[in-house]
Amino acid sequence: MKQRFYFDTSVFGGIYDIEFEEETLQLFERVKLGKVICLYSHLTETELLKAPENVKKFFKNLPKEQTERLIINTEIIELASKYTEENVVENKF
Repeated sequence: MKQRFYFDTSVFGGIYDIEFEEETLQLFERVKLGKVICLYSHLTETELLKAPENVKKFFKNLPKEQTERLIINTEIIELASKYTEENVVENKF
């Protein structure tokens, strides 16, 4: 079974950040090999509009069969709320 990870905009920018470049490139290699499905949402797409061109291009060039656009629904909002309540993720994120 393929792993499915939600990618926010910072993950795409990570390939151009020296601090995160190596790990991020490894992650995207797994996407290209079909081992990981890149999940994203309209929020990611909106944020990418403001991203540098190289980040936009990288996102657009991902294999479409290895990506999936999520629709934000009440289940996702409830899960996000639970994550912040349990301090898994800070509220600002």
